Amino acid sequence: MDNPSPKQQIKALLEELMEEGEQYLPYKIKSSPLKNFHQPQQELDLLYQQVKNCQSCKLAATRKNLVFGEGNANANLVMVGEAPGADEDATGKPFVGRAGKLLTDIITKGMELSRDEIFICNVLKCRPPLNRDPEKDEIDACMGILQKQLEIINPKVICTLGRFSAFVLLGKGKKLGDYRGKVHFYRNIPVVVTYHPSALLRNPNLKRPTWDDVKIILRIMSGDDPNQIGYW
Repeated sequence: MDNPSPKQQIKALLEELMEEGEQYLPYKIKSSPLKNFHQPQQELDLLYQQVKNCQSCKLAATRKNLVFGEGNANANLVMVGEAPGADEDATGKPFVGRAGKLLTDIITKGMELSRDEIFICNVLKCRPPLNRDPEKDEIDACMGILQKQLEIINPKVICTLGRFSAFVLLGKGKKLGDYRGKVHFYRNIPVVVTYHPSALLRNPNLKRPTWDDVKIILRIMSGDDPNQIGYW
């Protein structure tokens, strides 16, 4: 008789133990558990592949590049702007013009983070002609992408830059003042609303209240309960 295999030996031993009254819990690994792990970067990459040639609205005909967003797929902070401008359309990267440089200063000098540590994107992924306001059909076409990005990353806090992105995510209010100074929530994720960097370029006096908003973002990222922060 052939020598029993290790598997047969183990089975025989278990059967012997059961005959003697011992109990055991059989188990079987059906597939690698790694396949069930949440892998944000891979999921974002897949999402990008699915939408990079999007033709869902009229902006597809005029764009140079779809601006998906960039940064850390495991970020604690996601910043959401309105729509790409000319520089972003040309490069395919978010916030790279003058407003982008100012945003980088806020992140690196104010927050003492790098852009690589957070995720930056816009509501719209394509540039509206002449930087006009986004239209409803364009918002509808892009909203699913933004929602999926936020679902994948699941940050500790979202920072909306300007009135438009705040309105799209929170669905209330008409002007920036209706949102600022209070923590809101989007699908249980805290949202802090602040000024768009382009507004700061037009009015440097807005830098001080923007810094007040940034301090709240940092508090939430550090573990403060957003429900206990109140107004500022």
